[in-house]
Amino acid sequence: MSRADDIRAAALELFTRLGYEATTMADIGRAVGIRGPSLYKHIASKQDVLAQIMIGTMEDLLAAHRAAVTSGGDPVVRLRRAAEAHVRYHARHRLEAFVGNREIRSLVEPHRSRVLALRTEYEAGFRAIVDAGVAEGCFQVASARLVSYAILDLGMGVAAWYREGGELAEDTIVWRYGDFALRLAGAGSDG
Repeated sequence: MSRADDIRAAALELFTRLGYEATTMADIGRAVGIRGPSLYKHIASKQDVLAQIMIGTMEDLLAAHRAAVTSGGDPVVRLRRAAEAHVRYHARHRLEAFVGNREIRSLVEPHRSRVLALRTEYEAGFRAIVDAGVAEGCFQVASARLVSYAILDLGMGVAAWYREGGELAEDTIVWRYGDFALRLAGAGSDG
C-alpha cells in the first residue's frame, strides 16, 4: 500500500467516525504517523481526499454494474446480477457507502457535480434494465425510476447493518436481496 493509499484509508475511517467537517489534517496525519503539514506532500487537500473517495466509490460501483450485466441474459437475469453486485459492494465497502451518502453535502465544485453525474449514470443503469423488462413483459411497475431508487436503497441499507461473521453469510444476503430487487420490479422469484 502506498502512502497515498494509507492517507485515503485513514481519512475514510476518520470521515466515517468523526465526519468530514470535524476531521482535521492533523487527525489524518496522526493516523498515518506523519505531521499534518507533511500530508501536503502526498495530497492537495482534505477536500481532494474526500473527492477521491467518493468518485472512486462511484467508479467502482459503475464498473461492478457493467461487469454484472455485460454477460447478457434477459432483463430478469441482468437485474438480479446488477442488484447482487450492488449489494455485495455495499456489504464489502461499508465505510465508503457511509461517507458517500453522508458527505455529499461536504463536496464542493467541481467534485460535487462529478459525483452527482456518476450517481445519475449509476441509477440510469438500473432504470434501463427495468425499462427493458417492462418492454419485454418481464416486469410490471408503475415507475421504473422509483424501482431503481428502491434497489439502490437495498444496498445502502446493507452497508448500515451488515457485519462479516453475522447471522447470515454475505452470499445468502446477496441472493435474497436479488430476490427483493426482482420483486420490486414485479417479477416472480423461485429463490
